[in-house]
Amino acid sequence: MALLDTNMILRYLLDDNQEMADVVEEYLDARNASVTTEVIAEVVYVLKGVYSMERNLISSVVNDFLKLVSCRESDILNIALDTYANHNLDFVDCVLYGYHVAKGATIATFDKKLQKLLRIRQ
Repeated sequence: MALLDTNMILRYLLDDNQEMADVVEEYLDARNASVTTEVIAEVVYVLKGVYSMERNLISSVVNDFLKLVSCRESDILNIALDTYANHNLDFVDCVLYGYHVAKGATIATFDKKLQKLLRIRQ
């Protein structure tokens, strides 16, 4: 199983370099691709910060991509992406919220927005 890095995922999602996108497609077609939470976090930050994509679009395209790869924490990432689309939180805070929802993790934070979301969930 190959772990895809941020650049490979971006080339596939943005389809801005056909040769590179085709290489990623080969991994996907072979069902030989895996991603980590950390890489997805970087993908989200690049799509927002560099490409100025809207949160809803980022959530949608990354969620669709996650259906094509293996990911140990896809449940957490799905919650995080949905939260990111619907709340004004940094993506890493959304991942923490995903751990809270999916795994029952207690989140210790000083972040007021995240604290508010955690209180709503209780």
